[in-house]
Amino acid sequence: MTHTYDVLIIGAGVIGCSVARELSRYRLSVCVVEKGPDICMETSNRNSAVLHAGYNNTPGSAMARFCVEGNRTFDQVAEELDIPYRRTGKLVVGFTDDDLEALKRLKEQGTKNGIRGMEIVGKDFIQQKAPLIKGNFALWSPTTAILSPFQFTFGMAENAAENGVEFFCGSEVTGIASGPDENYTVYTRNGVFRSRWIINCAGLGSDRISAMLGIEDYTLHPCRGEYFVLDKKLRDFLPLPVYPVPNYRTGGLGIHLTPTLDGNILVGPSTEYISDRGDYSTTRSIMDMLIRDGSRIFPYLKQEYFIRSFAGIRPKLSSKEEGGYHDFIIERRADIAPHAINLVGIESPGLTSAVPIAREVIRLMAEAEDLQTNPDFKPIRRRFPTFQDKSPGEQARLIRKNPDYGEIVCRCETITKAEVLQAINGPLGATTVTGVKYRCRAMMGRCQGGYCQTRITELLMKEKGIPPEALTYERQGSYIFTGEVRSS
Repeated sequence: MTHTYDVLIIGAGVIGCSVARELSRYRLSVCVVEKGPDICMETSNRNSAVLHAGYNNTPGSAMARFCVEGNRTFDQVAEELDIPYRRTGKLVVGFTDDDLEALKRLKEQGTKNGIRGMEIVGKDFIQQKAPLIKGNFALWSPTTAILSPFQFTFGMAENAAENGVEFFCGSEVTGIASGPDENYTVYTRNGVFRSRWIINCAGLGSDRISAMLGIEDYTLHPCRGEYFVLDKKLRDFLPLPVYPVPNYRTGGLGIHLTPTLDGNILVGPSTEYISDRGDYSTTRSIMDMLIRDGSRIFPYLKQEYFIRSFAGIRPKLSSKEEGGYHDFIIERRADIAPHAINLVGIESPGLTSAVPIAREVIRLMAEAEDLQTNPDFKPIRRRFPTFQDKSPGEQARLIRKNPDYGEIVCRCETITKAEVLQAINGPLGATTVTGVKYRCRAMMGRCQGGYCQTRITELLMKEKGIPPEALTYERQGSYIFTGEVRSS
């Protein structure tokens, strides 16, 4: 069967989902194809969850422009899509005279990028904002925020779907052909698609999709960053993100500490170029380095507080030998692929920049097509009610309305059966164990699923009709069960 659309988006991370939502504002048939079994599978769910201010980026670059715009306009996006976030501000701390000069350069760069309110502050200010943080002085960035990257991506996707966008997961692109009618035929592992436009939002695979479009100018260099997750026992120890003075040569911002909205603390990431774009391993040597470097500014990194490690991979255009950053590639190459928009090398601050990047895609498309506004576009999406953050009275009302709120599935995070069922059966519902995890936070607590994973797998199989041998944890092939424990 061949599916036909006006626009086909490749990749269902935060960039692809943001583009999908922006395109649903127009009278277009739009689909998203994703190689993984779910949306939000790669870089979009493995990052520091920070809404950056934009002072780290070169003035005049697309990175700087879109990051600053994304930060400034995020309040409206969050309100429309019910995305949890908090403007905590951020401290970039230093110890030496060289650090101080570097912070002054950062402040000057941020001012050129149009950021307001930044200050160079001393120990008293640091102690006021984060009493347990070490540092002689710092750059204060008041507009920095922390957010849920999961809800950001799911919010975009669910709102896009409500406005008519169709999603096809498990549909890795294997080839692209263009015909004399200037339409594209896209071959995937889950069918064939025809489309007038292609938007390449493939993240770690964007250079390969670019080559399929005939644009062979780019090679991505996967760069892995490892993290520790700290227990909520430390939630009051760090009220805002704290970064060291960045080392731009390594292509990262240094080992920093970031509180999450839910009370954990992230320590990381490291910066390590790797050859395998799917290698999300964490390593003992890097973990030891995170403890050593992180302890310099936060002396409470004890093994007893570590509940998990994980890794993300940056799709960098700059090689290990070059170091630093290459600017975002967002282009329409009319001479090679006239009805394609090519996005390559969207690394940090891609999360912050997602909506402005999507609007840039629309602008480039409008150079070649008269886009007609969709009068039925609905900008509002609301999350399913959560239980943990409600008062006792509100919790009682939820249980009266839906008895499944009265059954706790995940004890660590106080996630109810009602919330797990919504994660499975709601818009673009989960089909994998981690799909449930990212939608409702089950399995993210101290025991990391030790209590609730069996209950979640049981609900998934029952609600989706998935046989045990077909149930996966996250990616293709990550099977939960491999055979019978005993013969019947």
